Amino acid sequence: MMADKYQTIATGIYAHIGGPQNVAKLIHCMTRVRITVRDDSKVDVDGLKKVPGVLGVAQEDTLQVIVGPGVVNKVAQAMVDQVGVGLGEPFPDANSSESYAAGKSAVEAKAAEVHAAQKAQLKQTWWRQALKHISAIFIPLIPAFVGAGLISGIAGILANMQTAGDLGTNWTTFITVLKVINSGLFTYLNIYVGINAAKEFKATPGLGGIIAGLIYLPGVVAPVTLPNIFTGSALVAGSGGIIGVLFAVWVMSYVEKFFHKVIPDSVDIIFSPFLTLLIVGCFTIFLVMPAAGWVSSSLVGSINWILHVGGAFAGFMLGLFFLPMVMLGLHQILTPIHLEMIKSLGNTPLLPILAMAGAGQVGAAIALWIRCRKNKQLTGMIKGALPVGVLGVGEPLIYGVSLPLGRPFITACVGGGIGGAVIGAIGGIGATSIGPSGVALIPLIANGKWLGYVFGLLAAYAGGFLATFFFGVPKSAMLAHDVEGNLINASGATVASATDASSIDVDQIMNATPVAGADTNLVATASGQLIQMSAVKDATFAQKMLGDGFAIVPNMEAIVAPADGTIISLTETKHAFTLKTDSGLELLVHMGIDTVELGGKPFNFNIKPGDHVSHGQQLGTMDLKQVQAAGKDTTVITVITNMDAVATLSQYNDGAVEVGSPVMQAHNK
Repeated sequence: MMADKYQTIATGIYAHIGGPQNVAKLIHCMTRVRITVRDDSKVDVDGLKKVPGVLGVAQEDTLQVIVGPGVVNKVAQAMVDQVGVGLGEPFPDANSSESYAAGKSAVEAKAAEVHAAQKAQLKQTWWRQALKHISAIFIPLIPAFVGAGLISGIAGILANMQTAGDLGTNWTTFITVLKVINSGLFTYLNIYVGINAAKEFKATPGLGGIIAGLIYLPGVVAPVTLPNIFTGSALVAGSGGIIGVLFAVWVMSYVEKFFHKVIPDSVDIIFSPFLTLLIVGCFTIFLVMPAAGWVSSSLVGSINWILHVGGAFAGFMLGLFFLPMVMLGLHQILTPIHLEMIKSLGNTPLLPILAMAGAGQVGAAIALWIRCRKNKQLTGMIKGALPVGVLGVGEPLIYGVSLPLGRPFITACVGGGIGGAVIGAIGGIGATSIGPSGVALIPLIANGKWLGYVFGLLAAYAGGFLATFFFGVPKSAMLAHDVEGNLINASGATVASATDASSIDVDQIMNATPVAGADTNLVATASGQLIQMSAVKDATFAQKMLGDGFAIVPNMEAIVAPADGTIISLTETKHAFTLKTDSGLELLVHMGIDTVELGGKPFNFNIKPGDHVSHGQQLGTMDLKQVQAAGKDTTVITVITNMDAVATLSQYNDGAVEVGSPVMQAHNK
């Protein structure tokens, strides 16, 4: 019966617009079916408005038939199904076989375009989710990184000074103690990461630690080895590094969940961990580690080729790609190269170049500190990690700052490349021994060329700073957050931070009867200028065809939930979502006017149907400059679409409003 309802509306619309043959293309947004008609004279607007289910009609560049959220997608689908095309695809001209063939060809082309766009969106979402997981895994380790890293930096300076002859042997015990303390973290870093990754992926932490520890190949003592099944050579302990750990534990989480699901409860505690460790352990040892070994072999060959090329180009390429090698745990393979160079040349010219990668991180961190000064959580991390980074310990900056944010990691690599190019161009700068990089490496620079090394450091700092300042700062990182990572408004008040909500039966929530006599407090979805609905520059909203509510012309990019409730839907283009409040009101939040045409590019939302949210909880962001550059209005509109459930609605005055502050109260019948 419900299907007949939408078919009836679809048929009624066709009857008053000249039929399907008068339609060139049909799409929909959150509230309205947007129809490109061939001949406007065939459209009966008055009759169209009388079709049961049609809430209103607007004529602009397209004919817009307003039917409301939740209904519009089903009506639009019913309309295109009657014709046999897809949403957004050209309608065939029934009067011409040639036109029909051309239309069919265009449909196929459009289908390929949509498929490619969906793949691109999937890839973007995957990347964002991966960065979110990385942040959650490494942020708890930041205090450990800072403490152990600072100890490592001091130990490195003292050890290098001792190697250079500036300190006597009486310092050996103290330096050794510092190295032991530092090694408590960095020697077993894989295991800590594995435990945190298992927690993040909802797996057993102990199992995650074991899988991560396998990469060290514990129990394999020479002359015993494990074979690389692809090359036949011996596996190298540490192959795979942090990236291998994250991937292996992620796979483990799915395997463990599978066994928990299929194994009877009575023996689950025995066989689930046993089978998980056996299967994922073999997978890690025989697939993950050899894959990393193959990457390492390829990189070694590339490094040797770059070294032969020499000069600034070699320095740039090595400085650019060294941080990804550190992430993969492949930097250890360079140790034999360093030692061979020291043996034959008396110093290793490779180490000062690679040290520039960490310097690029330092420059990037300073840029983030300046651009994101309102983000107290991020700037707090940077303050702790910067001194360590200057001393040559880059893990806190990599895993706590740049990598979770995405783009700053890339711009930091560029800074490292610039510093490496300077070192390569100067030439003849080498280290007499292997030791920490950064400032700590200065005592080991050979032949008195430490000034050239310092110049390279400064170039890397500047390169990382400039690349990040202008190209590498995510807009979300510039929003005001407290030290716990919660969004705060202009007055410094905390706005509820986004959390993972439980998935529930959306249809059941949507069909629930409003709570009689309940009050719903609505808050500002953004900071900016609160305006009357009648002032919205869109007839559908201004004439309250969909319902009453409020609108805000935003001056901040964060978008928050207007009330406590459940997300019912989010458009594919992420320009609008619907929410059913706990009191039973149905809310439509629409970001901008005609922003459906922007294809979702200005919007970043991670919510999904079924998520329960709290009023003031940040749900995503809208890139105001991008919307304005496209010539679109940025007004954020919040509409109560089931006004028949509302007895009274409080009035409000125009004026400045802060995100999350109360703006309206609705009282149910």
